[in-house]
Amino acid sequence: MSYKLIVSKRLLSTSIGRLNTSSSTSSNVILGKISEFDSSKFNFNIIANDPPSINDINADPIQLALNSSPINTWTKDQIKQIYDTPLYDLIHFSQLQHRKHHNPGEVQLCTLLNIKEGGCTEDCKYCSQSSKNPTGLKASKLLQVDQVMEKARQAAANGSTRFCMGAAWRDMAGRKSNLKRIGEMISTINNELGMETCVTLGMINADQAKILKDAGLTAYNHNIDTSREYYPNIISTRKFDERLQTIQNVQDADIKVCTGGILGMGETSEDHISFLYTLSNMPKHPESLPINKLVSIKGTPLHDELLEIPKDSERHLKFEQVLKTIATARIIMPKSIIRLAAGRYTMKEYEQFICFLAGCNAIFTGERMLTTMCNGWDEDIQMLKNWGLVPMKSFSK
Repeated sequence: MSYKLIVSKRLLSTSIGRLNTSSSTSSNVILGKISEFDSSKFNFNIIANDPPSINDINADPIQLALNSSPINTWTKDQIKQIYDTPLYDLIHFSQLQHRKHHNPGEVQLCTLLNIKEGGCTEDCKYCSQSSKNPTGLKASKLLQVDQVMEKARQAAANGSTRFCMGAAWRDMAGRKSNLKRIGEMISTINNELGMETCVTLGMINADQAKILKDAGLTAYNHNIDTSREYYPNIISTRKFDERLQTIQNVQDADIKVCTGGILGMGETSEDHISFLYTLSNMPKHPESLPINKLVSIKGTPLHDELLEIPKDSERHLKFEQVLKTIATARIIMPKSIIRLAAGRYTMKEYEQFICFLAGCNAIFTGERMLTTMCNGWDEDIQMLKNWGLVPMKSFSK
């Protein structure tokens, strides 16, 4: 098996070292110059024996990911080895994985509309829409189809190719008329605008998932939020396994799954690893994986709890933890679309750029998220232009 890689001088020694230890037998590395010597690049071929086997417990997990089909049997130890890789190397390998499975010049532009705001009976500690959290947000009724279409047309005109709709409900029990109206929203957007559609409506059963599928829904969002271990610290009104059951109902209906979580809720790096473990061991990896960076909202319990955590604690989210989570997700879930979601507006442009280098290839853009700020279309189009990137077309993945 032959490989051809271009690497920087700084990465040359570490890359060769990893490649030479990726199997039980040694590999031969042959260096040669590209026409005239270029001090920043080397051209080399790696002539290797068989790629590492998934059954080889001693295999380097990064090389295992790079040389295998998507794996759904990752261990937490393997994921931790990847997550703990020095960041410079980690981003290098995540970029290799990204370019292997995606067009690196394309970014999916998604717009999110809150079609039913507030009044949710869940007790999520981070959420301004919970009726249990005194944030001053008033509950609203479900929007009409023409109101949604006005926003969808605006999003399409500004380059968005996936239109996402969120309703603050715990579940869809007893909401047949609302589900019918949402189905009409989905089919109208599909037929008139040719956009991908996504909804997040809380827990749904198999019959409700089939109704959404028949309406033409592209994807259903249902985040697992955090690790299984940390989850009880954030929510008590819905069990972690109930979230997984909804995801299974969506997959059984042949709807794409959009599921991810929120970083910065007081969790640790071990929780990031466990969070990725749950997602990467699903029978089918998520079609899209939103990474949210918590926007702490006054009136939510989590807002006050985070203020009490010492500033030097690992439980205070650092940017490198965001990067490690994204890069690790890209390596172990190579075909998933990884989306920078809520909280992106708090990032500097160069930080977003590094997130894209680490494997992100989608963003939310538009007027707002559900209840928090969002980077605008004009700003994002200019940003992508600066980077040489273009919007991904609908239904191209």
